[in-house]
Amino acid sequence: MAAKTPRTAAHPAVLTTRALNRATLDRQLLLRRSAMSAKDAVAHLVGLQAQNTRPPYFQLYSRLAEFDPGELSRLMESREVVRIVTLRSTLHTHTADDALTLRPLVQAARDRELKAFRHGLAGVDLDRLAAVSRELVEERPRPVKELREELLGRWPEADPLALTVAARCLLPLVQVTPRGLWERSGQVALTTAEHWLGRASEPVPAPDATVLRYLNAFGPASVKDMQRWAGLTRLREVFDRLRPQLLTFRDERGTELFDLPDAPRPDPDTPAPPRFLPEFDNVLLGHDDRSRLIAEVNRGRNGVGNQSYGTVMVDGFFEAIWRVEREGDTGTLTVQPLRTLRGGERAEITEEAVRMLTVMTDAASHDVRFGTFLDFGD
Repeated sequence: MAAKTPRTAAHPAVLTTRALNRATLDRQLLLRRSAMSAKDAVAHLVGLQAQNTRPPYFQLYSRLAEFDPGELSRLMESREVVRIVTLRSTLHTHTADDALTLRPLVQAARDRELKAFRHGLAGVDLDRLAAVSRELVEERPRPVKELREELLGRWPEADPLALTVAARCLLPLVQVTPRGLWERSGQVALTTAEHWLGRASEPVPAPDATVLRYLNAFGPASVKDMQRWAGLTRLREVFDRLRPQLLTFRDERGTELFDLPDAPRPDPDTPAPPRFLPEFDNVLLGHDDRSRLIAEVNRGRNGVGNQSYGTVMVDGFFEAIWRVEREGDTGTLTVQPLRTLRGGERAEITEEAVRMLTVMTDAASHDVRFGTFLDFGD
């Protein structure tokens, strides 16, 4: 019997794809639902992807044991969580504290985005644009169209879209309620995070603490994984600085992975119950290498262009898409498998689907349907 290779700095332990899958699911509260509050979950997950208004609610439903959609709405109304553009230049639901710290941290990405619109901003003084925009949105929350028209009145030769993009890149703008409230929502209206929350943004923080939080929620992970999640570059030196307090591993491709010493790394054979995730769930967007959750054969099947589907995780991996429709008093959830379901998987998916319809809809009756196996071949 061959001797085992010592786990040294030169020969770090190898984590299989399945081991990475279970570690990530555990930290994402997807192996078992958590008893933590909605606010604590938003903080633990370092925000919820919120390009659309409903996904943050479904993200929490799949992770929390006693989730009530009204809980997140109340947090938004009390300004304890907000909708703001942060990671990857996309809209996220963050705690107030994170909105005031993460937004400055990712400013470099906003600066890169702004450069892409520089031709539409010829002759525009960006400092004045920021000052004017701040005055407008702090006077009262402004719908995007109104803000654009106000700015265009001052810079009529500029590109209208570039003006509003610049305002968003230069200022920490939040979408105020009722936008994003459960079953209510409303048009997008913007003001600054400082004005909405009644306190100033924090100075640009060192990224070290965010690296540790990322690993706590998405690890074990590589430098490229975090850079893709955050929309940032040049994080290698941060990981190297933190290396003495981290563990290192390799994945099956040989990529170096970092992790917190005390973070959970469950047995790869730990059961993973079915979970319904909404479109753009961060767990599917939080790594450069997403094979820990999406098999090669299913890459690209969770969306077309900018349109993303709701995904069903089966045995921890993306194996189906789903949608909910209302037909009178009946809530119908349709599951479209990407492969033939095995053993008791269909029954487990049905049980979880009924639970979701019960919690997340007010339909009097529920219907779960399975579509034909999807063939994404030629």
